[in-house]
Amino acid sequence: MPEIDALLGQIVPAVQAAVSAYGVGVLARVEDRVVDQAAGETARLGQRLLDRILRRDTDTAQVGTAVADLVEAAGDPDAEGALRLQIRKVLQGDRSLAAELASMLPAGPVVRAGGERSVAVGRDNQGIISTGDGARNFMASEPRTAPEGHGPRRAHP
Repeated sequence: MPEIDALLGQIVPAVQAAVSAYGVGVLARVEDRVVDQAAGETARLGQRLLDRILRRDTDTAQVGTAVADLVEAAGDPDAEGALRLQIRKVLQGDRSLAAELASMLPAGPVVRAGGERSVAVGRDNQGIISTGDGARNFMASEPRTAPEGHGPRRAHP
């Protein structure tokens, strides 16, 4: 069974996408099993995951409350953290549910970048990733002369 933190890293962003797409209506949509074809794949996955979490036999009111709080404070890291914490509690209390949710997730890596100038790489990166202002990037395979005052100078071959 996957580690809880790794599982949360895939489940929570999908549930957040569903909350973002449907707002507080995500709770009603889960109850009605409505799948909006206009929503993105991640939002639909999040909706299915949330449906399974909320339909378990034990008390899930705290997850519903965390979803409603996230709707009211969209993008608030504290509200996102509260949702993550409530889902973590559910998964820690029900390992079979954790395994079931893991089986619902896509096989490939799920990456998420948040915030200004964030970078996410799903598998391998073969090139430069630069987010700085006025950055000058040079590939080692392409020797160049650095601009005046910007590091050591190398002559062209």
